Amino acid sequence: MKPQISRKDLESWLTTTLQPERFRDYCPNGLQVEGREEIQHIVTGVTASQALIEAAIARNADAILVHHGWFWKNEDPCIRGIKHRRLSALMGAGINLFAYHLPLDAHEEWGNNAQLARVMDWTPEVQADGTRVSCGPDGLVWLGTPGFECTVGELSMDVAQRLGRKPLVVGDLDRPVRRLGWCTGAAQGFMDAALAAGVDCYISGEVSEPTVHLARESGCGYVAAGHHATERYGVQALGAGVAARFGVEVTFVDVSNPV
Repeated sequence: MKPQISRKDLESWLTTTLQPERFRDYCPNGLQVEGREEIQHIVTGVTASQALIEAAIARNADAILVHHGWFWKNEDPCIRGIKHRRLSALMGAGINLFAYHLPLDAHEEWGNNAQLARVMDWTPEVQADGTRVSCGPDGLVWLGTPGFECTVGELSMDVAQRLGRKPLVVGDLDRPVRRLGWCTGAAQGFMDAALAAGVDCYISGEVSEPTVHLARESGCGYVAAGHHATERYGVQALGAGVAARFGVEVTFVDVSNPV
């Protein structure tokens, strides 16, 4: 018989590990849709899209674990259209949906920020007692140094090479990057906090109109490396942690997204 874990035990472990109660989030974290009680195969992905649900059904998965789940604040609560099709497919197949948003961004080992630093070979900054240095709401912006001496332009080229996506770059491309800040996804709004922390370059996933002016007027570089591109790694690392802890099968499915 294949290794399995109960839905309750998996939820308990994820809650203990990710501590969602620490965050003021925009969505519920944890078990969002209840499926079958015993779990042998988990599909992980960035977003609980129709394509990911269909991939999980095709693979006979018992649960889906994602960063972007459902039921966001201020969205229309009516279950119709796209939302109805997604929910019907998921519940019809008896698949559980687990989603962790800010808790997965912030986790010290398996989080999106930690895993982006690993992929990019950045060194997070720590205090004398080993505490990581961060800024912004809930300490979501990580601070550190690049893996080699570089300018904003050279750092952006390294981002493109490692993430497989050409980023949008704003600011002085010739500015040396001695200290950088990063927060994956749609965290461009945290650039003010990064500027206050004295970074030479700030990296996130997306860009907004005000971000361009902040970069130009402050002299700080800004690299929009892609929302999906910067958040592919946390859920993979978390899935590997689940597989190592419980022995269940975990499969990452990358549903491509140009944003």
